Amino acid sequence: MLQKIVALCSFGLILLSTPYANAQVVKKIPASNKPEGHHIEITLKPYKNTKVYLGTNYGQSRVLADSTILNEASTGYFKGKAKLTPGIYFVVSPKYSILFEFLVDEGQQFKIIADTLNLADFKIIGSRENDIFSSYSKTMNQLGTQRNQLEQAYANAKTANDSTIILQSLKKLDSSFKQERQKIITSTPKSMMRFFLDVLQRPEAPAIPIVNGKADSTYPFYYVKNHFWDNVVFNDNRLLRTPFFEAKLDEYFKNYVSREPDSIIEEVQYMLTVAKTGKEIYPFLLFKFTNKYISPEFMGQDKVFLHLFQNFFSKGDTVLLNNESKKAITERAYSIMANLIGNPAPALVLNTIDNQSFSLYNQPAKFTFIAFWDPTCGHCKVEMPRVDSFYTKSWKHLGVQVIGVNTNFKELAAWKQFVTDQHFDAGWSHVYQTEAALNAEINAGKATTIRQLYDVFKTPTFYLLDKDKKIIAKNLTVDQFHDFLQSVTKTQPKQHP
Repeated sequence: MLQKIVALCSFGLILLSTPYANAQVVKKIPASNKPEGHHIEITLKPYKNTKVYLGTNYGQSRVLADSTILNEASTGYFKGKAKLTPGIYFVVSPKYSILFEFLVDEGQQFKIIADTLNLADFKIIGSRENDIFSSYSKTMNQLGTQRNQLEQAYANAKTANDSTIILQSLKKLDSSFKQERQKIITSTPKSMMRFFLDVLQRPEAPAIPIVNGKADSTYPFYYVKNHFWDNVVFNDNRLLRTPFFEAKLDEYFKNYVSREPDSIIEEVQYMLTVAKTGKEIYPFLLFKFTNKYISPEFMGQDKVFLHLFQNFFSKGDTVLLNNESKKAITERAYSIMANLIGNPAPALVLNTIDNQSFSLYNQPAKFTFIAFWDPTCGHCKVEMPRVDSFYTKSWKHLGVQVIGVNTNFKELAAWKQFVTDQHFDAGWSHVYQTEAALNAEINAGKATTIRQLYDVFKTPTFYLLDKDKKIIAKNLTVDQFHDFLQSVTKTQPKQHP
């Protein structure tokens, strides 16, 4: 099991700039001497009789992959019967600081010789991939130094002519960066460096074309979106062993995928389908998307989580979970099923504050605002008066009916007192489920209670329904519900209490 590293030092993008460009690589170890699995000899002076670690990336996290105890000659071995997942690795000191980075490919038998007093000159013996990496890094470092100098000169330029000359030099330098990357692509097309460059790539947006005499302003956006993942296949486990794949993935969903749940579902379905054969990348992506959309940032995106549950977890992928996580994900899915945006609201048959029968679907209204709240909840005591203020000043004129559902039948006296003190009487419906009714549901074997049907695991919880009692908004703040109502009705200006 990989263990998380604590207290690590900063870790840069090694393909753009690295302080270790002078690393030396010499000829390979003869194939006949190579053991199976991974076998990396390391000599790291001046450490003796102490443990050092082999670290790598797991998305944007850093983890430990192996360890060894250095002997009196400062030598140890990272070794095991299983091969390491190829990618970017780094040596970690006894105090958990990253010392230097290197590449691990399929040929996992080589030597590392380094001295902490001069890490820039560490040597790798027996790795062609590190030879390519070292050469590329050295050139990119030199170009990076030139760029820094030119940028500093531009900042201190005294005349417009000086600025123009420097900008021309910067443009030429940009061409040199591209040429070096292209050199890797053409000269070593199957190398790990080529793979890393493909992952790092961001397509350049083309100029806006003129089609039938009109400018197509959307073309550059869709061009970049459609080429964002060129030459990247989502079942490649090496993606996890870079610090930049997950960042690129986040960038893609933030900037190039619509927030509409159906658009997101299309993307995650494709990625997970392709990744299915990737032993490491598949569970990584599945759980990344699950964590993101189980409690989404934007309203309605819980539909994505439900899609993941129905199309992956419920079809056997719960084997990736322990029993506790399996139970939590399943319960969460069933809590969301009944209250997705666009679904009819679950029936509410409750008692009013004076113990008369109440049914949600017998309450005609242009809009219905349902507030689940607890009279002992401090946050509820702040938000519920704000709901009433919005209702009094604006919502009732828009045809909104407000239903306040007390979720705590043990505090009926406190509930009634708060409703009376706050003057919630005019236009509200105040209801609750009796203890007897709840017990009857449970004894009848009903799989879901009102709390589960409406996903009420915190208070207050709010819903907005249309005239047909379909859910049109949920999980918003009171102010956001007000803005939403103003948007869908396009009537009165906002009045914030």
